[in-house]
Amino acid sequence: MELGSVLQFLDNKSILVTGGTGFLAKIFVEKILRVQPNVKKLYLLVRAADHKSAIHRLHNEIIGKDLFRNLKEKYGKNFTSFISEKISVIPGDISRRDLGVEDSVLIQHILKDVDVLLNLAATTNFDERYDVALGLNTMGVKYVVDFAKQCVKLQVLVHVSTAYVSGERSGLILENGYRMGETLNGETGLDINMERKVVDDKLNDLRSQGASDKDITLAMKDLGIKRARLYGWPNTYVFTKAMGEMVVGELKGIVPALIIRPTIITSTYKEPFPGWAEGIRTIDSLAVGYAKGKLTFFLGNLDSVVDVIPADMVVNAMIAAMMAHASHRPLESIYQVGSSVQNPIKYSHLQDYGFRYFSNKPWINKDGKPVIVGKVTVLNSMDSFHRYMAFRYLFLLKGLELTNAAFCHFFQGVYSNLNRKINFVMRLVDIYRPYLFFNAVFDDLNTEKLRMAARTSLVEKDMLYFDPKCIDWEDYFMNIHIPGIVKYIFK
Repeated sequence: MELGSVLQFLDNKSILVTGGTGFLAKIFVEKILRVQPNVKKLYLLVRAADHKSAIHRLHNEIIGKDLFRNLKEKYGKNFTSFISEKISVIPGDISRRDLGVEDSVLIQHILKDVDVLLNLAATTNFDERYDVALGLNTMGVKYVVDFAKQCVKLQVLVHVSTAYVSGERSGLILENGYRMGETLNGETGLDINMERKVVDDKLNDLRSQGASDKDITLAMKDLGIKRARLYGWPNTYVFTKAMGEMVVGELKGIVPALIIRPTIITSTYKEPFPGWAEGIRTIDSLAVGYAKGKLTFFLGNLDSVVDVIPADMVVNAMIAAMMAHASHRPLESIYQVGSSVQNPIKYSHLQDYGFRYFSNKPWINKDGKPVIVGKVTVLNSMDSFHRYMAFRYLFLLKGLELTNAAFCHFFQGVYSNLNRKINFVMRLVDIYRPYLFFNAVFDDLNTEKLRMAARTSLVEKDMLYFDPKCIDWEDYFMNIHIPGIVKYIFK
């Protein structure tokens, strides 16, 4: 596998990026513009009603972020003109044909111009409405592949999935793909078109009954969980992402396509600067709740390996993979980008880092007082969690003052009825349970081959770093990641 020069590969390239306002998309765009300003064009597809709205999202949700400060300093007063020349923002929607682009002239121009198509558009909500998740994560992939097959000079299609399409399997998870209709539990009958019919029939039934928007949302969320578990997946998100992978494998034809499966993505390790983050991601929600005194217990196995990988390493792996596979036809490869094999870290380490950091640098609450954190109560089984909840429930009913009021504070104002509060907590635990007791690591043999190729054949050897073995986790969490989420995520 030969990589050659990053700068040469990107020179005069036109790249279409779906999900242009997403976390990874922004980091990818910033990286490309910073290392190779001679890129021809970055087409960013964003959900917007019209071009004016799309431009507004570009300035407010992409280049307006602190992530682009190095580029702003480099170009100064010429930054705006540079962005206008290099970025073309396009209103669209991947859940529709032609990616929802209404301008037929623009569509034809893009089809003739694009060299690389990077599909980052998705909904990552575990508890998403099934119609929404199916439309974006599965049917949206179909429309992306259909679009890619029309691109005249396309060199590679990169589809970003998630390592957790593996479901609840344990042990070593290989970089294997899914055949169309394959399920995790051996259940037969999985058909993507049938899933769409199930959604349509349910929506028509609900509307004919005069169901409210709220009731429809709840029903569609329940339907997603039900359909996912019917075929062995734990939630709607990973189920629809797995079907998206099936679509790539089934429909790509001669298009050179590859799938990137990141694990839990964390703040940047090094570029454009350490610690940039956006949005409360999986493990960050624990840190936020803990620092603010709202998380006083943890459900899970502290000895379990938690697979995390910095966002800039994921982006570098994406670029290396697209370089390696450009114009190699036909080809399909899967790259799992994580750390659990090369440099594992446990939940117990995260617990220790959080306690030490926020003990030394406590969060200051709205009253100007430091929040004193303590050791977290660890519940290591679902049985212990149910006993804990029953205990809390009895005390809450009696109106007694609790020393551990995590649930009261965290869900205050969300539900006015106590029973609904408890049901809400139970639903969240039910959805996240597979990851709290996750007992697997992700093989990354294909990704390791990419790293070897980068070490031996990449001209700019330091430009595409994505080896997790170089990470000192204590230093990263204590000096980069936690300070980063405090700066960019805490409100």
